[in-house]
Amino acid sequence: MKKKIGLHWFRKDLRLTDNPSLALLTSQVDELVCVYRLDEVKVLEPSALSSNKEQLGEHRAHFIHQALIDLDASLQRFGQQLIILQDNGLTSLLNVIDSLEITDVSAEWHCGVNEQSQWAELKTLRPQLSFIQENGSTLFQASQFPFAIENLPASFSPFRKKVEKYCQVEALGEPIKTMPASSISQISFDSIDINSLSTSKNYYAALEGGETKALEQLKYYLWDTDLITTYKETRNGLDGWKFSSKLSAWLAQGCISPKYIYYELSKYEAERTKNESTYWLFFELLWREFFHWNQFKHKAALFSKSGVQGVVKASSADLKTLQCWQQGNTGYPIVDACMRQLLTTGFMSNRGRQLVASCFVHELGQDWRYGARHFEHQLVDFDVASNWGNWQYLAGVGADPRGHRQFNLVKQTEFYDPQKNFITHWLT
Repeated sequence: MKKKIGLHWFRKDLRLTDNPSLALLTSQVDELVCVYRLDEVKVLEPSALSSNKEQLGEHRAHFIHQALIDLDASLQRFGQQLIILQDNGLTSLLNVIDSLEITDVSAEWHCGVNEQSQWAELKTLRPQLSFIQENGSTLFQASQFPFAIENLPASFSPFRKKVEKYCQVEALGEPIKTMPASSISQISFDSIDINSLSTSKNYYAALEGGETKALEQLKYYLWDTDLITTYKETRNGLDGWKFSSKLSAWLAQGCISPKYIYYELSKYEAERTKNESTYWLFFELLWREFFHWNQFKHKAALFSKSGVQGVVKASSADLKTLQCWQQGNTGYPIVDACMRQLLTTGFMSNRGRQLVASCFVHELGQDWRYGARHFEHQLVDFDVASNWGNWQYLAGVGADPRGHRQFNLVKQTEFYDPQKNFITHWLT
Protein backbone atom coordinates (compact mmCIF):
# COMPACT_ATOMS: atom_id res chain seq x y z
CA MET A 1 0.00 0.00 0.00
CA LYS A 2 1.30 3.45 -0.94
CA LYS A 3 2.55 5.53 1.97
CA LYS A 4 0.25 8.42 2.86
CA ILE A 5 2.19 11.67 3.17
CA GLY A 6 0.27 14.59 4.58
CA LEU A 7 0.86 18.34 4.37
CA HIS A 8 -0.76 20.81 6.71
CA TRP A 9 -0.88 24.34 5.35
CA PHE A 10 -0.88 26.73 8.31
CA ARG A 11 -2.67 29.98 7.53
CA LYS A 12 -4.70 31.75 10.23
CA ASP A 13 -4.34 28.80 12.61
CA LEU A 14 -0.90 29.20 14.18
CA ARG A 15 -1.53 26.79 17.04
CA LEU A 16 -1.70 23.09 17.89
CA THR A 17 -4.54 23.25 20.44
CA ASP A 18 -8.06 22.97 19.01
CA ASN A 19 -6.83 22.73 15.43
CA PRO A 20 -9.30 20.22 13.95
CA SER A 21 -7.85 20.11 10.42
CA LEU A 22 -4.34 19.37 11.68
CA ALA A 23 -5.63 16.82 14.21
CA LEU A 24 -7.62 14.96 11.57
CA LEU A 25 -4.71 14.90 9.13
CA THR A 26 -2.24 13.59 11.72
CA SER A 27 -4.58 10.69 12.45
CA GLN A 28 -4.73 9.63 8.80
CA VAL A 29 -1.20 9.86 7.37
CA ASP A 30 2.11 8.04 7.76
CA GLU A 31 4.32 11.09 7.34
CA LEU A 32 3.66 14.78 7.82
CA VAL A 33 5.08 18.10 6.67
CA CYS A 34 3.96 21.48 8.04
CA VAL A 35 4.26 24.63 5.93
CA TYR A 36 3.45 28.33 6.10
CA ARG A 37 3.58 30.88 3.28
CA LEU A 38 5.03 34.17 4.51
CA ASP A 39 3.81 37.36 2.89
CA GLU A 40 6.20 40.24 3.54
CA VAL A 41 4.35 43.20 2.01
CA LYS A 42 5.27 46.12 4.26
CA VAL A 43 4.66 49.23 2.18
CA LEU A 44 1.21 50.70 1.75
CA GLU A 45 0.91 52.55 -1.56
CA PRO A 46 -2.06 54.77 -2.45
CA SER A 47 -2.79 52.34 -5.30
CA ALA A 48 -2.93 49.40 -2.90
CA LEU A 49 -6.70 49.62 -2.64
CA SER A 50 -7.02 47.54 -5.80
CA SER A 51 -4.58 44.89 -4.58
CA ASN A 52 -5.86 41.64 -3.13
CA LYS A 53 -2.68 41.17 -1.09
CA GLU A 54 -2.85 41.91 2.60
CA GLN A 55 -0.91 45.05 3.45
CA LEU A 56 1.37 43.83 6.22
CA GLY A 57 2.96 46.54 8.36
CA GLU A 58 5.94 46.08 10.65
CA HIS A 59 3.95 45.71 13.88
CA ARG A 60 1.92 42.79 12.55
CA ALA A 61 4.98 41.36 10.77
CA HIS A 62 6.83 41.17 14.09
CA PHE A 63 3.85 39.54 15.76
CA ILE A 64 3.55 36.93 12.98
CA HIS A 65 7.28 36.20 13.10
CA GLN A 66 7.04 35.60 16.84
CA ALA A 67 4.04 33.33 16.32
CA LEU A 68 5.88 31.29 13.68
CA ILE A 69 8.91 30.85 15.95
CA ASP A 70 6.64 29.70 18.76
CA LEU A 71 4.76 27.33 16.46
CA ASP A 72 8.00 25.81 15.23
CA ALA A 73 9.13 25.25 18.83
CA SER A 74 5.84 23.46 19.57
CA LEU A 75 6.20 21.29 16.48
CA GLN A 76 9.79 20.43 17.40
CA ARG A 77 8.51 18.83 20.60
CA PHE A 78 6.64 16.38 18.34
CA GLY A 79 9.67 15.71 16.15
CA GLN A 80 8.32 18.10 13.49
CA GLN A 81 9.35 21.47 12.13
CA LEU A 82 7.73 24.37 10.32
CA ILE A 83 8.78 24.99 6.72
CA ILE A 84 8.34 28.67 5.88
CA LEU A 85 7.88 29.34 2.19
CA GLN A 86 8.21 32.71 0.49
CA ASP A 87 4.78 33.76 -0.66
CA ASN A 88 4.56 33.75 -4.46
CA GLY A 89 1.07 32.55 -5.10
CA LEU A 90 0.68 28.78 -4.87
CA THR A 91 3.92 28.00 -6.74
CA SER A 92 6.09 27.28 -3.72
CA LEU A 93 3.37 25.20 -2.08
CA LEU A 94 2.84 23.17 -5.26
CA ASN A 95 6.59 22.54 -5.49
CA VAL A 96 6.57 21.02 -2.01
CA ILE A 97 3.49 18.93 -2.78
CA ASP A 98 5.03 17.56 -5.98
CA SER A 99 8.55 17.06 -4.61
CA LEU A 100 7.39 15.09 -1.58
CA GLU A 101 4.64 13.23 -3.42
CA ILE A 102 2.08 14.50 -0.95
CA THR A 103 -1.15 12.50 -0.90
CA ASP A 104 -3.23 14.45 1.66
CA VAL A 105 -3.49 18.20 2.31
CA SER A 106 -5.23 19.98 5.17
CA ALA A 107 -5.87 23.60 6.06
CA GLU A 108 -8.23 25.37 8.42
CA TRP A 109 -11.43 26.75 6.94
CA HIS A 110 -11.43 30.53 6.87
CA CYS A 111 -14.14 32.99 5.84
CA GLY A 112 -11.81 35.24 3.82
CA VAL A 113 -12.27 35.65 0.07
CA ASN A 114 -8.57 35.07 -0.65
CA GLU A 115 -8.40 32.07 1.66
CA GLN A 116 -11.47 30.54 0.02
CA SER A 117 -10.20 31.15 -3.52
CA GLN A 118 -6.69 29.84 -2.79
CA TRP A 119 -8.11 26.61 -1.38
CA ALA A 120 -10.41 26.18 -4.38
CA GLU A 121 -7.51 26.83 -6.76
CA LEU A 122 -5.31 24.27 -5.01
CA LYS A 123 -8.03 21.63 -5.27
CA THR A 124 -8.41 22.40 -8.98
CA LEU A 125 -4.66 22.23 -9.66
CA ARG A 126 -4.11 18.97 -7.75
CA PRO A 127 -7.44 17.10 -7.94
CA GLN A 128 -5.78 13.75 -7.25
CA LEU A 129 -5.06 14.70 -3.63
CA SER A 130 -7.25 14.07 -0.61
CA PHE A 131 -8.28 17.35 1.06
CA ILE A 132 -9.23 18.09 4.64
CA GLN A 133 -10.70 21.42 5.66
CA GLU A 134 -12.30 21.71 9.09
CA ASN A 135 -13.54 24.91 10.70
CA GLY A 136 -11.75 25.83 13.91
CA SER A 137 -11.87 29.59 13.33
CA THR A 138 -15.41 30.33 14.57
CA LEU A 139 -17.53 29.40 17.58
CA PHE A 140 -20.19 27.69 15.47
CA GLN A 141 -20.52 25.69 12.28
CA ALA A 142 -22.82 26.91 9.53
CA SER A 143 -24.89 23.76 9.98
CA GLN A 144 -25.74 24.79 13.57
CA PHE A 145 -27.53 28.00 12.65
CA PRO A 146 -31.35 28.11 12.53
CA PHE A 147 -31.02 29.83 9.15
CA ALA A 148 -29.14 29.26 5.89
CA ILE A 149 -26.06 31.43 5.40
CA GLU A 150 -27.76 33.26 2.53
CA ASN A 151 -30.42 34.24 5.10
CA LEU A 152 -27.92 35.43 7.68
CA PRO A 153 -29.51 38.33 9.60
CA ALA A 154 -28.44 41.66 8.16
CA SER A 155 -27.44 43.09 11.54
CA PHE A 156 -25.91 41.86 14.77
CA SER A 157 -28.77 41.93 17.27
CA PRO A 158 -31.11 39.46 15.51
CA PHE A 159 -28.09 37.24 14.79
CA ARG A 160 -27.07 37.25 18.46
CA LYS A 161 -30.58 36.51 19.71
CA LYS A 162 -31.02 33.52 17.41
CA VAL A 163 -27.57 32.14 18.12
CA GLU A 164 -27.94 32.45 21.88
CA LYS A 165 -31.32 30.73 21.74
CA TYR A 166 -30.59 27.89 19.35
CA CYS A 167 -26.83 27.23 19.16
CA GLN A 168 -24.37 25.46 21.43
CA VAL A 169 -20.61 25.75 21.07
CA GLU A 170 -19.21 22.36 20.10
CA ALA A 171 -16.74 20.64 22.40
CA LEU A 172 -13.02 21.21 21.95
CA GLY A 173 -11.17 18.58 20.00
CA GLU A 174 -8.91 16.11 21.77
CA PRO A 175 -5.33 17.39 22.19
CA ILE A 176 -2.79 16.15 19.66
CA LYS A 177 -0.62 13.63 21.49
CA THR A 178 1.61 12.41 18.67
CA MET A 179 2.52 13.40 15.14
CA PRO A 180 3.72 11.27 12.22
CA ALA A 181 7.40 11.44 11.32
CA SER A 182 8.68 13.63 8.52
CA SER A 183 11.37 13.00 5.90
CA ILE A 184 11.65 16.57 4.62
CA SER A 185 15.39 16.71 5.40
CA GLN A 186 15.95 14.48 2.38
CA ILE A 187 14.87 17.23 -0.01
CA SER A 188 16.01 20.85 -0.21
CA PHE A 189 13.37 23.58 -0.46
CA ASP A 190 13.58 27.25 -1.30
CA SER A 191 12.40 28.17 2.17
CA ILE A 192 13.02 30.92 4.71
CA ASP A 193 15.34 30.19 7.62
CA ILE A 194 13.24 30.59 10.74
CA ASN A 195 16.26 32.05 12.52
CA SER A 196 16.20 34.98 10.08
CA LEU A 197 12.76 36.13 11.24
CA SER A 198 12.60 39.33 13.22
CA THR A 199 12.24 38.93 16.98
CA SER A 200 11.74 42.67 17.57
CA LYS A 201 9.34 43.39 20.38
CA ASN A 202 6.14 45.32 19.91
CA TYR A 203 5.35 48.44 21.95
CA TYR A 204 3.49 46.42 24.57
CA ALA A 205 5.95 43.81 25.80
CA ALA A 206 3.17 41.31 26.52
CA LEU A 207 1.86 41.61 22.94
CA GLU A 208 4.03 38.82 21.58
CA GLY A 209 2.89 36.39 18.93
CA GLY A 210 2.38 32.69 19.48
CA GLU A 211 0.12 30.14 21.11
CA THR A 212 2.24 30.14 24.27
CA LYS A 213 1.71 33.86 24.85
CA ALA A 214 -1.98 33.63 23.88
CA LEU A 215 -2.64 31.06 26.59
CA GLU A 216 -0.63 33.12 29.07
CA GLN A 217 -2.67 36.24 28.29
CA LEU A 218 -5.98 34.42 28.71
CA LYS A 219 -4.81 33.03 32.04
CA TYR A 220 -3.58 36.48 33.10
CA TYR A 221 -6.83 38.24 32.24
CA LEU A 222 -9.04 35.64 33.88
CA TRP A 223 -7.38 33.60 36.58
CA ASP A 224 -4.32 35.64 37.61
CA THR A 225 -5.92 39.07 37.93
CA ASP A 226 -9.73 38.69 37.70
CA LEU A 227 -9.68 41.68 35.34
CA ILE A 228 -12.47 40.01 33.40
CA THR A 229 -14.89 40.82 36.25
CA THR A 230 -14.77 44.54 35.42
CA TYR A 231 -14.42 44.26 31.64
CA LYS A 232 -17.75 45.90 30.82
CA GLU A 233 -16.81 48.96 32.88
CA THR A 234 -13.23 49.29 31.61
CA ARG A 235 -13.51 48.15 27.97
CA ASN A 236 -13.79 51.71 26.60
CA GLY A 237 -10.36 52.70 27.88
CA LEU A 238 -8.01 54.35 25.42
CA ASP A 239 -4.54 53.32 26.56
CA GLY A 240 -2.77 50.76 28.69
CA TRP A 241 -2.80 47.00 28.95
CA LYS A 242 -5.39 46.09 31.59
CA PHE A 243 -8.62 47.70 30.41
CA SER A 244 -9.43 44.96 27.86
CA SER A 245 -8.46 41.35 27.20
CA LYS A 246 -6.10 42.15 24.26
CA LEU A 247 -6.87 38.70 22.84
CA SER A 248 -7.78 40.01 19.39
CA ALA A 249 -4.25 39.83 17.96
CA TRP A 250 -3.86 36.18 18.92
CA LEU A 251 -7.34 35.41 17.61
CA ALA A 252 -6.55 37.11 14.30
CA GLN A 253 -3.58 34.82 13.64
CA GLY A 254 -5.25 31.78 15.12
CA CYS A 255 -2.76 31.47 18.00
CA ILE A 256 -5.84 30.67 20.08
CA SER A 257 -9.29 29.57 18.98
CA PRO A 258 -12.53 31.33 19.93
CA LYS A 259 -13.86 28.02 21.25
CA TYR A 260 -10.90 27.70 23.61
CA ILE A 261 -11.59 31.18 24.98
CA TYR A 262 -15.28 30.38 25.35
CA TYR A 263 -14.67 27.20 27.35
CA GLU A 264 -12.03 28.80 29.56
CA LEU A 265 -14.45 31.65 30.21
CA SER A 266 -17.23 29.17 31.01
CA LYS A 267 -14.91 27.38 33.44
CA TYR A 268 -14.06 30.70 35.09
CA GLU A 269 -17.74 31.56 35.45
CA ALA A 270 -18.48 28.16 36.99
CA GLU A 271 -15.55 28.18 39.42
CA ARG A 272 -15.04 31.83 40.31
CA THR A 273 -17.33 34.64 39.09
CA LYS A 274 -20.15 35.08 36.62
CA ASN A 275 -21.43 38.59 36.01
CA GLU A 276 -22.30 41.07 33.27
CA SER A 277 -18.61 41.61 32.47
CA THR A 278 -17.86 37.94 31.93
CA TYR A 279 -20.87 37.75 29.65
CA TRP A 280 -19.59 40.78 27.75
CA LEU A 281 -16.46 38.95 26.64
CA PHE A 282 -18.71 36.27 25.12
CA PHE A 283 -20.78 39.11 23.63
CA GLU A 284 -17.66 40.41 21.88
CA LEU A 285 -16.88 36.91 20.60
CA LEU A 286 -20.37 36.89 19.10
CA TRP A 287 -19.62 40.18 17.32
CA ARG A 288 -16.54 38.54 15.83
CA GLU A 289 -18.67 35.53 14.88
CA PHE A 290 -21.22 37.72 13.13
CA PHE A 291 -18.60 39.54 11.09
CA HIS A 292 -16.93 36.28 10.03
CA TRP A 293 -20.17 34.81 8.70
CA ASN A 294 -21.08 38.19 7.22
CA GLN A 295 -17.80 38.05 5.27
CA PHE A 296 -18.50 34.49 4.14
CA LYS A 297 -21.97 35.45 2.93
CA HIS A 298 -21.09 38.67 1.13
CA LYS A 299 -17.59 37.76 -0.11
CA ALA A 300 -16.06 40.53 -2.28
CA ALA A 301 -18.89 42.93 -1.44
CA LEU A 302 -17.07 43.47 1.85
CA PHE A 303 -14.49 45.49 -0.11
CA SER A 304 -16.90 47.33 -2.38
CA LYS A 305 -17.44 51.07 -1.89
CA SER A 306 -21.20 50.48 -1.77
CA GLY A 307 -20.76 47.78 0.88
CA VAL A 308 -23.09 44.89 1.57
CA GLN A 309 -26.04 47.30 1.37
CA GLY A 310 -25.19 48.29 -2.19
CA VAL A 311 -25.49 51.99 -1.33
CA VAL A 312 -22.89 54.44 -2.66
CA LYS A 313 -22.39 57.44 -0.38
CA ALA A 314 -20.69 60.63 -1.48
CA SER A 315 -17.01 60.73 -0.49
CA SER A 316 -13.60 61.91 -1.62
CA ALA A 317 -10.22 60.25 -1.98
CA ASP A 318 -7.84 63.11 -1.29
CA LEU A 319 -4.26 61.95 -0.74
CA LYS A 320 -3.26 64.93 1.42
CA THR A 321 -6.28 64.48 3.69
CA LEU A 322 -5.59 60.76 3.94
CA GLN A 323 -1.97 61.37 4.92
CA CYS A 324 -2.92 63.96 7.54
CA TRP A 325 -5.32 61.47 9.08
CA GLN A 326 -2.76 58.66 8.95
CA GLN A 327 -0.10 60.77 10.64
CA GLY A 328 -2.39 62.26 13.28
CA ASN A 329 -2.53 65.79 11.89
CA THR A 330 -6.26 66.34 11.36
CA GLY A 331 -6.72 69.04 14.01
CA TYR A 332 -9.12 66.86 16.02
CA PRO A 333 -7.09 66.14 19.19
CA ILE A 334 -8.71 62.83 20.19
CA VAL A 335 -8.40 61.52 16.63
CA ASP A 336 -4.81 62.65 16.24
CA ALA A 337 -3.83 61.07 19.57
CA CYS A 338 -5.38 57.75 18.52
CA MET A 339 -3.71 57.80 15.11
CA ARG A 340 -0.28 58.54 16.56
CA GLN A 341 -0.81 55.75 19.07
CA LEU A 342 -1.54 53.43 16.15
CA LEU A 343 1.61 54.45 14.26
CA THR A 344 3.78 53.87 17.32
CA THR A 345 2.22 50.74 18.76
CA GLY A 346 0.20 48.94 16.08
CA PHE A 347 -2.70 49.07 18.54
CA MET A 348 -5.78 51.20 19.06
CA SER A 349 -8.66 50.67 21.47
CA ASN A 350 -12.10 49.76 20.20
CA ARG A 351 -13.41 53.17 21.26
CA GLY A 352 -10.54 54.88 19.46
CA ARG A 353 -11.21 52.93 16.26
CA GLN A 354 -14.81 54.07 16.23
CA LEU A 355 -13.83 57.71 16.73
CA VAL A 356 -11.13 57.86 14.07
CA ALA A 357 -13.29 55.99 11.56
CA SER A 358 -16.23 58.28 12.20
CA CYS A 359 -13.99 61.30 11.71
CA PHE A 360 -12.49 59.90 8.50
CA VAL A 361 -15.88 59.22 6.96
CA HIS A 362 -17.96 62.10 8.27
CA GLU A 363 -15.80 65.08 9.27
CA LEU A 364 -13.19 64.48 6.55
CA GLY A 365 -15.61 63.04 4.00
CA GLN A 366 -13.22 60.38 2.75
CA ASP A 367 -13.78 57.02 1.07
CA TRP A 368 -14.03 54.55 3.95
CA ARG A 369 -12.06 51.91 2.07
CA TYR A 370 -8.81 53.89 2.39
CA GLY A 371 -9.27 53.99 6.14
CA ALA A 372 -9.91 50.26 6.26
CA ARG A 373 -6.79 49.61 4.18
CA HIS A 374 -4.67 51.73 6.53
CA PHE A 375 -5.95 49.79 9.51
CA GLU A 376 -5.12 46.58 7.65
CA HIS A 377 -1.56 47.83 7.25
CA GLN A 378 -1.05 49.10 10.79
CA LEU A 379 -3.02 46.96 13.23
CA VAL A 380 -1.33 44.05 14.97
CA ASP A 381 -4.76 42.47 15.40
CA PHE A 382 -6.00 43.00 11.84
CA ASP A 383 -8.79 40.56 11.04
CA VAL A 384 -10.23 40.83 7.55
CA ALA A 385 -13.86 40.19 8.50
CA SER A 386 -13.96 42.35 11.62
CA ASN A 387 -11.92 45.21 10.19
CA TRP A 388 -13.76 45.64 6.91
CA GLY A 389 -17.11 44.81 8.50
CA ASN A 390 -16.65 47.46 11.18
CA TRP A 391 -15.55 50.08 8.66
CA GLN A 392 -18.64 49.41 6.56
CA TYR A 393 -20.70 49.68 9.72
CA LEU A 394 -19.32 53.16 10.50
CA ALA A 395 -19.61 54.25 6.87
CA GLY A 396 -23.32 53.40 6.76
CA VAL A 397 -22.98 50.80 3.98
CA GLY A 398 -22.68 47.69 6.15
CA ALA A 399 -24.47 45.82 8.90
CA ASP A 400 -25.69 48.85 10.86
CA PRO A 401 -29.51 49.10 10.71
CA ARG A 402 -29.29 52.83 11.51
CA GLY A 403 -27.27 53.48 8.37
CA HIS A 404 -25.44 56.49 9.81
CA ARG A 405 -23.13 56.32 12.81
CA GLN A 406 -21.37 59.62 13.54
CA PHE A 407 -19.75 60.41 16.90
CA ASN A 408 -19.57 63.85 18.47
CA LEU A 409 -15.81 64.07 18.97
CA VAL A 410 -16.01 66.84 21.60
CA LYS A 411 -18.49 64.93 23.76
CA GLN A 412 -16.59 61.66 23.30
CA THR A 413 -13.40 63.39 24.47
CA GLU A 414 -15.14 64.86 27.52
CA PHE A 415 -16.49 61.44 28.45
CA TYR A 416 -13.51 59.17 27.73
CA ASP A 417 -10.55 61.53 28.23
CA PRO A 418 -11.89 64.27 30.54
CA GLN A 419 -8.47 65.22 31.94
CA LYS A 420 -6.88 65.07 28.46
CA ASN A 421 -4.28 62.59 29.77
CA PHE A 422 -4.47 60.40 26.69
CA ILE A 423 -4.33 63.36 24.31
CA THR A 424 -1.44 64.96 26.19
CA HIS A 425 0.53 61.71 26.20
CA TRP A 426 0.32 61.12 22.45
CA LEU A 427 0.39 64.71 21.17
CA THR A 428 3.38 66.00 23.17
